[in-house]
Formats: sequence, structure tokens, C-alpha cells
Amino acid sequence: MKRPLWIVVGALLGAAVALWASSRLAWSTDVVRHPGTDVTTVVPRTGGDSKPLVPLALLALAGVAAAVAIGGWPRRLLGVVLSAAGAGAIALAVPGGADFFPWGRILAIVGGLLMIAAGVLLVRFSARMPRMGAAYQRDNAERPNDDSDHELWRALSLGKDPTTDER
Repeated sequence: MKRPLWIVVGALLGAAVALWASSRLAWSTDVVRHPGTDVTTVVPRTGGDSKPLVPLALLALAGVAAAVAIGGWPRRLLGVVLSAAGAGAIALAVPGGADFFPWGRILAIVGGLLMIAAGVLLVRFSARMPRMGAAYQRDNAERPNDDSDHELWRALSLGKDPTTDER
């Protein structure tokens, strides 16, 4: 079942883009008063200036690589960590002051929700998702019992003619 893995990868990439874009947008403004004058300057503060959004975006990108590479209980643990980080991103986006620009916060909430969704999918469908290198692993039960080529080479190794019926 490959579809949930691709949904997780897409959700984490979307979360990384949303959190990074949110860190570049203005979230609030600061009023700077210049001493000795009546001049004040309004300076916009981006989300990246005040909140750790870029590290959360990098965590989402690292989550893409980890979700594809690992399997089993480590993948489920990754899902829990990503869900917690998504909840943290939503908590960071809660408005704290009166001066507030909604688009950066909305993008942070969307990124957090995408991380939570990816984490829940990892926890729920981890056993059914493919993992890297699984195609190259083979169980002993899958070995064929009747391998005619193997028998031919074995007869040659024993010094017998494999083309006769006297094997």
C-alpha cells in the first residue's frame, strides 16, 4: 500500500513550504522611537524573527527522508514526533498581541495541521507502508524448492553429465 506513504510525503513537503513561507511573512510590527526626536519608525517583524518556524520546516523536510527510509516502530515514533511538532507550530501561531497580520499565522496553522496529519498517517498505516530496501530482502520461505538450473550446475560440479538422465 504505497498511497499513504505518498500522502505523508506530500503533506510533509506542504508543511515545510507553509512553515517556511510563514516565517517570511510579517506577523507584527514594532514601533521604534528615536531618542531626542519625535520620529518613530514602524518596523515589521516576520514570523522567522520571533518564532522558530524555519527549524520546524527543516524538521518536516527531515521527516520526509525518515518516513521513506525507516519502518516499524521507529516510523511510528517519527509519527508521534511530527504530530507533536505540528501541534507546536499551531501553538506558535496563536495571536499574542493586538497588532497582528493573519496570513503568516494562517500559513503556520496550515503547516502544523499538515504535520499532524502526516504524523497520524505514519502511526496508523506504518505497517502497510513500504520501506526502503524491502524489495531486496527475501525470506527463506520464498526460496524455490525445485531449481532445475541449480541441479544442472550441481551435476556438473559432481562431474556428471547433466544432459543425460543418469543424474
